[in-house]
Formats: sequence, C-alpha cells, structure tokens
Amino acid sequence: MVFDAQTRMKLSAGAASVLVAGLLVGLKLWALGQTGALSIAASLADSAMDLLMSLGAMGALFYAAKPADDDHNFGHTSVEDLTALAQAVLVGVSGVLIGWTAIWRLIAPSETALRAENAGIAVMVISMLLTVALVWWQGRVARRTASRVVAADRLHYLGDLLPACGAILSLIASSWFGIGQVDSIVALAAAAVLGVGALRIFKGAWDALMDRQAPPEVIEGIATLARNWPGVRGFHDLKTRTAGSRIFVNLHIELDGDLPLREAHDIGAGLRRTILLAYPQADVIIHKDVARPETSPHAL
Repeated sequence: MVFDAQTRMKLSAGAASVLVAGLLVGLKLWALGQTGALSIAASLADSAMDLLMSLGAMGALFYAAKPADDDHNFGHTSVEDLTALAQAVLVGVSGVLIGWTAIWRLIAPSETALRAENAGIAVMVISMLLTVALVWWQGRVARRTASRVVAADRLHYLGDLLPACGAILSLIASSWFGIGQVDSIVALAAAAVLGVGALRIFKGAWDALMDRQAPPEVIEGIATLARNWPGVRGFHDLKTRTAGSRIFVNLHIELDGDLPLREAHDIGAGLRRTILLAYPQADVIIHKDVARPETSPHAL
C-alpha cells in the first residue's frame, strides 16, 4: 500500500507513540519495584494504557488509510472513532482501579512506606522529558494532518504530565519530610484526571459515530467560500458529518439555469477545489441546482 505524505506523518506519530510508551512502561516497572510508590503505579498503569492505545491507534491509522472499496464507499476512517471508544473504556477502568486503591491506602490503619525515592524521581524525570518530546512531534503532525487520532493521543500524553509531576512530588515528600500519604492523594488526583480524559474521548468518538456535524467554524468557513464564489447565486442544504479525521461535505449550489453545462461544471469544480485547499481532510460533493429568480446569494 502506498501512503500519501499526510498518512506517513500520522503513522510516524503513531510509531513514536508506541516507542515512547514502551520505554516508559519498562522504566516505570523498574521504578515501581524499587520504590513501591502508588503514584508511580498510577503513572505505570497510564503508560500501559498508552501503549495499548498507541498500538490500537497504529492499527486504526493503517486501516483508515485503505482506499474506499465496494463495501465501504466512503472509506474506512470510522475505525479511528471505534478505536477511540475502546480507548476511553480502558482509560476509565484504569482510573477506577487506581482511585479505589488510593482510597484504600488512605483509610488503611498503617501507612505504606516508600523506598528508593531518588531512583523513582530520576525515572519520572526521564519519562517527562520523553513525553514532552513526543507531545511536540504529535502536535506538529496534528496541525498538519488534522488527524483526530493523533490529536487525541497528544491530549492524553499531555494529561500524563500531571500524574508524573505528582509522582515526583510524592517521592520528594516521602524522601525529605517522611510524608507517605501524599502518594495516595496524588494517585487519587491522577485517577480523576484519567476519568475526565476518558469521558472526553468517549464523547468525541460517540459524536463522530453518530454522524455529528463538523465544528461550527468549519461549516461557517465552507459557507463563506460558497457565498462569495463567482457564479454562485446561492446555496442550500450544506450538510456535514465527521468520521475519524475526515469531514464529509454535501452542498447544493444555485446557478443561472441558462449557463452552458461546461461552465456550470467549472464553477462547481473550482469551488470544490478551493474547499479542499482550505480543508484538506474534507470529502466534498457539490450538487448544482437552477437558481430561482428570487434566490439570494446569502441563502443557506
């Protein structure tokens, strides 16, 4: 399969995500064994979820890149939303388990002592540096490709930075002040972050699977192009839906009924090319109707 430049960029972001998540899982497993810190366990669980989600995202990006066929006339991009839905469930379950364990430690009669805090701090600092580098690259790819999967993955890794900072703070509190309960409090906060992130991812994927329209600014941008395009007297039935990183657009434009067929076609084709230049992730179908005498160029 030959991939275009945008697909290659998305796959590079996915590969980087898998590599970083794998490294973080290995580092945090070692750190957890050395320190016994629940906050590191929370961060480890989050990285393990990251690894699973990154692998799923890679598979989804490969599948979504398949061209349309007889069974899938509009392509395969909805697999990105299905993957995001599964990711949301995994993140939510992880947050519940970590939160429950944190609460149990807070109400336990004896405090679990941490150990080897300096080693844990070193691992968490390294993990943060790796995460920052990954987030930078994902942000660049997301801006260039408008990929929902890459953007969502980036947001999740941004969210990882808070639990990592919390783990470092809890280890410092234990090492310098002998306060171990900070570890459970930080883990509880991390669980809350995971829960909020899971709900956000779930809602975005659900909306896309239910054919939710494109963002208002995209719809208004397309309407403005149609409204000001030479030869277009008006337009109506501007409908959009999202599927993965794709936006499907249907638009009826109203033209002078006396125009030659070739000229009418050129007007529609020119408008379509302009919309695609403004929104490369779009799939645009333009219908041409005969304008009524009273049609306004500002019709919707």
